[in-house]
Amino acid sequence: MILETRTVEKVWGRDRLPAPFSTPDGQRIGEVWFEPPAALDGLLVKYIFTSEKLSVQCHPSDEQTRAMGLGQRGKEECWLVVDAEPEAALGIGFDSPLDHDALREAAEDGSIEELLTWHQVKAGDFFYIPANTVHVIGPGCTIIEIQQNSDITYRLYDYGRPRELHREEAARIALGERYDLAANSTYVGHESDINLVDGPFFRLDQLAGGPDAAISARYRGPLLVIPREGSVIVEGETVSPGQCALAMEIDAVQFAETGTCLIAQPMSD
Repeated sequence: MILETRTVEKVWGRDRLPAPFSTPDGQRIGEVWFEPPAALDGLLVKYIFTSEKLSVQCHPSDEQTRAMGLGQRGKEECWLVVDAEPEAALGIGFDSPLDHDALREAAEDGSIEELLTWHQVKAGDFFYIPANTVHVIGPGCTIIEIQQNSDITYRLYDYGRPRELHREEAARIALGERYDLAANSTYVGHESDINLVDGPFFRLDQLAGGPDAAISARYRGPLLVIPREGSVIVEGETVSPGQCALAMEIDAVQFAETGTCLIAQPMSD
């Protein structure tokens, strides 16, 4: 039940990943994906490792992808910082409102980076990123990302790298506004149960030990199991930190009494 992984090279990735991950010689790995199982193909889990800033970007919503005839879902995502170097930061939203023309101009001249709101981060910081939110991950971060399984990314600015930009598409959908930090972020310690996301597209909980009756009642059917500290057992198979597994039901998971584990499940498609 352990999901296959895919390592993805990125210009902003690292040539040495933290344990338990390994880095192929001569490659800069930016992401480790867990291949979505057929039973839960609407949800993608990945680790992100940064040595440089990602592009300034945004993603469309389900409604926008349908209106554009793209034939796939939009993308909402969330980040759990599991390690951060000193001064590591995430840029999410803007200090002051921007209209579409101002946002496009800022992307063209590079000033968009200075207009973003930068949040210094540490291990345990959690952020939900709604569709249309302009964002960028800075260097020195290791992040677990849970997202709608979509690869539609519109780059507004990329620091002169020779990659495709999508300024017109992004400017049409991007929110030139402040990020609601109070509503969309929290701190996640290792010692407690906490509900991190409860819709509209997926649910995500952290469990310190096994689930209580309320959590078990909410997680009906297949779910993804992502250990953070300590191993769990799914259908007799040991799943360790750095892995992700499919469980056909929550009762099939033996959670460690002293471990910490994320569980996730799509809510609709």
